[in-house]
Amino acid sequence: MTVLVFGGSSQIGHFLMPRLLASGEPVLAVSRRPRLAQAGVSWLQGALPADVPAMPPLSAIVSFGPLQGLADWLAQTRLSDAPRVIATSSMSAETKRDSSVPAERKISRQLRDGEAALAAACARHGCAWTVLRPTLVYGAGLDKSLTPIARRAMRTHLFPLPAGRGLRQPVHADDIAQAVMAALDCAATSGRILPIGGGERLPAGEMFARVRSSLPQATVPVPLPAWLLQMARLVLPPLRGPLSRLDSDLIADNGELQRLLGIRPRPFRPEASMWIPSL
Repeated sequence: MTVLVFGGSSQIGHFLMPRLLASGEPVLAVSRRPRLAQAGVSWLQGALPADVPAMPPLSAIVSFGPLQGLADWLAQTRLSDAPRVIATSSMSAETKRDSSVPAERKISRQLRDGEAALAAACARHGCAWTVLRPTLVYGAGLDKSLTPIARRAMRTHLFPLPAGRGLRQPVHADDIAQAVMAALDCAATSGRILPIGGGERLPAGEMFARVRSSLPQATVPVPLPAWLLQMARLVLPPLRGPLSRLDSDLIADNGELQRLLGIRPRPFRPEASMWIPSL
C-alpha cells in the first residue's frame, strides 16, 4: 500500500518524508512544481482540489495544505479503499475566533469550516481521520512568522523586541511530523482534532529574545515599548491583529497529544540553522 502526501515540500513535509521512507511504505507526493527524483518517493505534479492525478490504492493520505481543498478533492474523487487521513489545521481556528480584525475572524472561520468539510468527506468514504492543530511552527526556515523576523534582523543588524506578556508555545515542525507518524498507527485518534504546541510556554518577549540569541551574527536590540505598539496598531492596519495579541496567551493543551500518541514536543531552543530554508 502507499502513503499519499500533499505538502511534502513544506516545512513539516521536510521532516515527515524521511520518516515515512524509513518506515518502508511507498510514498506518492503531489507538488505544484516538478521535483527532483528522490529514492522511495514518486513525485506527481498537481494541485488540490481539481488538478490531482488518479491514484492507486492508498493506505493513508497526509496533507499539510488547505483543509477545504483536501475536503473538496476527497468529495469528488473515487477511492478504492478507505485510507486513513491525517491533516493539519492551525490553532488560529481558536485563537483568532474573537479577533478584533475581521480578516482574522474570517481565517478562523475558514479553518473550522475546512475541518468540518474534511470530516464530512472522510465519512463519505468511510475513512478514519485526525486533524492536528499546531501553534506557531518553526524549524526548517520556511515559516512565515519567526523566520522572516530572524532573516530581516540578519540583513539590518537590528532586532525589534516588542513588549508583550502573552505566552507563546512554538512547536518544531519535526515534532508535528512525529505526531503524524504516530497518528497513522493510532486508531484512538480517529475523528479527533488534537492541539499540538511546543514543550515550553514562554512570554512573547522571551521568545523573541531567544530568536535573537540564536542568530549567527550580532544584532542591536531595539525595544518597542507598549505605547509605540499601541500607536502602530492605529496607523498600520496589517499589524493590528498580531500587535493586539502580544498580551494574549497563544498556547495549546498537549494533554490529549501525549496521552493518545505519546508525543512530547521539545522546548524552544532555536539554532541559527533553523532560520535558513532547508529545501
